[in-house]
Amino acid sequence: MSISENSLPPDEALREARLLDAVRCAEERFRPSFVGFLTQEQADSARALMNRRGFCNYLLWGGYGDAERVVFGAFPEGGAPKTEEFPIAALTASFRPCDALTHRDFLGALMSEGIARETVGDLLVEAGRAVLFLRTEISDYVLSRVSKIGGAGVGLSPGYREPLPAGLGFTEFHEVIASARLDCVLSAVLRISRGKAAALVASRSVRLNGVPAQSVSAAVGDGDRISVRGSGRFALDRVGPVTKKGRWNLTGRKYN
Repeated sequence: MSISENSLPPDEALREARLLDAVRCAEERFRPSFVGFLTQEQADSARALMNRRGFCNYLLWGGYGDAERVVFGAFPEGGAPKTEEFPIAALTASFRPCDALTHRDFLGALMSEGIARETVGDLLVEAGRAVLFLRTEISDYVLSRVSKIGGAGVGLSPGYREPLPAGLGFTEFHEVIASARLDCVLSAVLRISRGKAAALVASRSVRLNGVPAQSVSAAVGDGDRISVRGSGRFALDRVGPVTKKGRWNLTGRKYN
């Protein structure tokens, strides 16, 4: 058993085992294998695991570009990953705009049907319309079972039309920090002291690119993702350039 399997919580260890099983299926049975939907934090963990495993022929896909929740797909050597092979189906829900249904309403209705959370991807909701991304194996069940959301009547149909409703969205930020270190970034984006940032790292509440952060002095760079338990997720779009006073510009997004 690997060190990571010994140290991970049971649910994360099980997810890691399923990801590795998917890789073995692709390598030994020469067919694609899929896990999830995964959250962005879980997707970051999957990327880190694949890096450690040395497996590159995989793809994370949620049914459309910029999806929040994604399915992990491992593919056989020699065949490029294809999005059309993913077991993801989209459904469109139509309802009266005055019913003002929300993401929570749709998710609650699906969970009340006994549907597992990992089979549900993004739920994109706007006035009068929602697009639901689901694992293919539950899409027919949802079509046949769901006719009301939050007490309001809805009509479900396969597929969707462009443009998609807006997703969960994000808030952009720009900060100037003393150093390109994890504690400086946490202090800036969370509006806390560096001491409190260090305490978050020590309590294993911070993940950097899907891996529990080990040090407050860890270097951060363009494209890094940070998640803080109870405080949200952040994408660092650009770290730098350095100002004339030796401080660092930091530009990124906080997911809503």
